[in-house]
Amino acid sequence: MTDTAANLPHNRNLWAPWRMEYIDSLAQNNNGCFLCHHRDHPDQDESNLVLWRGRHTFSLLNRFPYTGGHSLVAPYAHVAELADLDGAAMLEMVQMLRDLQKALAAAVHAQGFNIGINIGRCAGAGLPGHLHAHVVPRWSGDTNFMPVLDGATVIPIRLETLRGQVLQAAAELNLPQLS
Repeated sequence: MTDTAANLPHNRNLWAPWRMEYIDSLAQNNNGCFLCHHRDHPDQDESNLVLWRGRHTFSLLNRFPYTGGHSLVAPYAHVAELADLDGAAMLEMVQMLRDLQKALAAAVHAQGFNIGINIGRCAGAGLPGHLHAHVVPRWSGDTNFMPVLDGATVIPIRLETLRGQVLQAAAELNLPQLS
């Protein structure tokens, strides 16, 4: 622990005001929902970083990633809660999460993953009206405070290049395998 970290009092807020740029950027089309915009424009999948489309869900790279390969899986339906998804959409969402994790592991050699859903703005949802899951690749020793203390995230690869690598890995693994 550094001297600076040792001198910080417990229970202090760490402010990350640069995240507001991300939240503000979400107001694009379709009443501010970038996921609905991407859902409605399959002809723009490459520029929107969409990876796969299923019958009920789709996956894409996060344009504002926490780390290289940070991806999202979302239902086509603009719903805010898990309870609002029907069984087919829920099952496909989990299958797409499984396949995305496998493809990312092959593409970026991740050693672990954080997979989760933030429901409601107070829980961290930057887009609280459209349910989506995050898939965040992790590596041993990658935990640091750079994003919190300096406002910087180290992403060592262009998103377009990463999209190509994930799609190539998925093809080699015969993914996605949706029912």
